[in-house]
Amino acid sequence: MKYCSLCGAFTTFAIPPGDNLPRHVCQQCQTVHYQNPKVVVGCIPEWQDQILLCKRAIEPRYGLWTFPAGFMENDETIEQAALRETEEEAKANVTLTGLYTVFSIPHVSQVYLVFRGTMKDPTFGAGEESLEVQLFNLDQIPWTEMAFTVIEETLRLYSQDRATGQFPTHVGTIQRGGKKGR
Repeated sequence: MKYCSLCGAFTTFAIPPGDNLPRHVCQQCQTVHYQNPKVVVGCIPEWQDQILLCKRAIEPRYGLWTFPAGFMENDETIEQAALRETEEEAKANVTLTGLYTVFSIPHVSQVYLVFRGTMKDPTFGAGEESLEVQLFNLDQIPWTEMAFTVIEETLRLYSQDRATGQFPTHVGTIQRGGKKGR
């Protein structure tokens, strides 16, 4: 950040008084510009024993599979974000059944929150950000075509939990290079 978004003056990267980390600070109005992680919210839409996945129509990872997910908007709850992303990307209506995974991805400054959701009916379609939307049995998931490590890790946990019928909330970290930790 070179310029202050409030007054347009130059910023410096320095530790402001009373803080312990460097921040972008305006040289003129002294406004501190904080840069915080982005929140990504998603949903695993379930229809009977299948899950709904979307093939991405946008970069990054154009043409690869994911579940509906995207950046949370201002003035919405995490639940609203999950419902909105599911409607936008898969044209599916779900009832959220619970928070399923929380993953920190520090190297890209993101936090992923993924819900499970029961589809209200088997109606779905490709939204603007999807090339294709399809229901998959767990043994049909295109594992080698997953868009992101966090999606793959969430679906691997989901597959394990489906086998037991227990769906606890999982918390973990995805490190650079796709390494996982809990």
